[in-house]
Amino acid sequence: MPCPEARRVGAMRRIARAYLAHHGMAGMEFPVTLIVSELVTNAIVHGQGTEVGFTMAFRADHLYIAARSDGPGIRAPDHAPAVDDEHGRGLQLVAFMVSELGGMWGIEDDGTTVSCHLPVVVQGR
Repeated sequence: MPCPEARRVGAMRRIARAYLAHHGMAGMEFPVTLIVSELVTNAIVHGQGTEVGFTMAFRADHLYIAARSDGPGIRAPDHAPAVDDEHGRGLQLVAFMVSELGGMWGIEDDGTTVSCHLPVVVQGR
């Protein structure tokens, strides 16, 4: 991933941390920033488009996180990476983290957006 794109991923993590802190969800910072990092990186590396978008918002009783590309779309991986592969684990990591948090994730129907829904954990309320 070229350096400008890497900086964009870092910027999205910072935005996610600020959003969580502002809404009293700092306790979700580690898993959410990891998920954001993986989704945005996946969209940049595999989206085959020229633009990548990122959304994080409350929806009812959960946190919605999505990364999308204006490319032709992706499909779910059809195999697990080999033990010594250095790449290919991003969506597996997202699946694990989302499952651990009791949420759901997936590739939306058009294949251009990967999203997840996480139960909201608000501190101090």
